[in-house]
Amino acid sequence: MARGSSGSHGSPGTFVTVLTAVALAAVGFFAYQASAAPDGSPVATAPSGEPSPEATDGTGSPDEGAQEELDTDGDETDGEPPLPAESGDGLRVVYALADQRVWLVEPSDDGLGDTVLATYPVYPSSVSPDPGSYLVSSRSEQITGSDGVPIENVVVFDAPSDVVFGFSTATDGSTPDPGSEQRTGGIRQFATDGEDMWEFAPVGTPVIVVP
Repeated sequence: MARGSSGSHGSPGTFVTVLTAVALAAVGFFAYQASAAPDGSPVATAPSGEPSPEATDGTGSPDEGAQEELDTDGDETDGEPPLPAESGDGLRVVYALADQRVWLVEPSDDGLGDTVLATYPVYPSSVSPDPGSYLVSSRSEQITGSDGVPIENVVVFDAPSDVVFGFSTATDGSTPDPGSEQRTGGIRQFATDGEDMWEFAPVGTPVIVVP
C-alpha cells in the first residue's frame, strides 16, 4: 500500500517543477502590474528599464516638469515695455508721458529699423511737455535745479514753455513731487541712467515726446 500510495502522487522532481512554474508566473504577473500606469495601461520603458521620453504622468499629459523645461527654453522676454509706436525713427530719445519711461534709440546696423540701447523709468515734476518733436538745446554737468535741488548730467530740450524741461539726476538721489504747486519741468533719472543719457544725447539730439 505504501508503494502504491507513493506512486499515485508522482515523483518529487515533478512536484518541484510545478512549484517553480507557479512561482515564475506569479513574479511575471506582479512585474506587469508594477509597470502599468494608474489607469491600467502599460507604461513604455526604455531598454534600461527607465521610463521612455514619451512616458506620461498617468493622465495622458506630458510630464509637468518636462513642460516647464520647454517653457523655460522657449522664447523669453525681459519684461521691458516695447518702444512706442509712432515715435519717429533714427537716432533719438523717446519719452512716454503715460508710461513715465525713456528709450534711447539708434538705427540698427543693417539700416532696417531701430535698436533700443537702453530703456528705464523716469520721474517727472509737476509740469510735463506736450507731445511732439524737440531737440536737445543745452547740457550742464552740474547745476541747481529750478526746485532748488543740486542736479547733474542735465540734458535740456527746447519745448516751448515758460517751464524748462530736461532730464537730470538729483545728486542726493531724490525724485520730484509731481503734485507740487511749484511749476518745474525736471525729469529725474537714477544715476546710472543719467550717465547713459549724458553719453547718448549731445546738443541737437531729437527728443520725441509721446502721450
